Amino acid sequence: MVQHWFDLSGKVALVTGAGANGGNGHAIALALAEAGARLVVSDIDAAGARETAREIRALDRPVLAVHCDNGNPDDITAMFAEIDRVYGRIDILVNNVGIGQRARPEELSLADWQRVIRVNLDGTFLCSQEAGRRMIRQGTGGSIVNISSIAGSSALGRGNFVYSVTKGGINQLTRELAVEWAPYRIRVNAVLPAQILTPALQQLFRDPRLDAEKTRARMLAGIPLDRFGEPEDVAKAVLFLVSDAAAFITGHLLAVDGGSLALNAGGSKVWPKDE
Repeated sequence: MVQHWFDLSGKVALVTGAGANGGNGHAIALALAEAGARLVVSDIDAAGARETAREIRALDRPVLAVHCDNGNPDDITAMFAEIDRVYGRIDILVNNVGIGQRARPEELSLADWQRVIRVNLDGTFLCSQEAGRRMIRQGTGGSIVNISSIAGSSALGRGNFVYSVTKGGINQLTRELAVEWAPYRIRVNAVLPAQILTPALQQLFRDPRLDAEKTRARMLAGIPLDRFGEPEDVAKAVLFLVSDAAAFITGHLLAVDGGSLALNAGGSKVWPKDE
């Protein structure tokens, strides 16, 4: 019976930002495929999406790879039209795409502010809207999981300003859609990771404006389990939330953070180089 709770056979799942780069979307897509779902994997990196699709086909699961820039509404429209053509339905959406622009608030340009909001907030809204319309029309419910961040619930400092603002918006988008779409049996939840060992985090450690070792030590000091997360940690949480094991859970913000929010010590009001 327990295995049945996590069985996604017959479901069509879209994972955005699922290119084969070792990130969260890649791990999520593989996990949902292993659970039986038919996948759609999208990414601005078309080659990366195709590689993820190749790995999913090796699991003997159907998959569609789509190039999509989540900052371009036309790309999102075209992606869902392709899903309609190939599968004719959608049951699961994982909004995983997110970008940042590390800058001090007083130095952040309006163009960079708008670019991050366009991808993180507008893209999440538009994908959710397109999926929600189809789920409502299908009449069989569905599940949406937004990959947010602990940055949406607790300030991080260190130049994360616009990124954190968008993640706070995604948290509230999650709650509002959960309430609005509950009558249609569409569940909407969010996963709030702490620092996950993705290519983006590795790139942060190479940021010349930060002292990498000091930044790493500060982050770990804010994680009671004393390790960084792995993409598979996020994938496990998503699999739970989209499955029947979470059938009575909606509007929930699930921290996958090693206890970081409980400790409330992961952020700082200064950049390490200022100390």
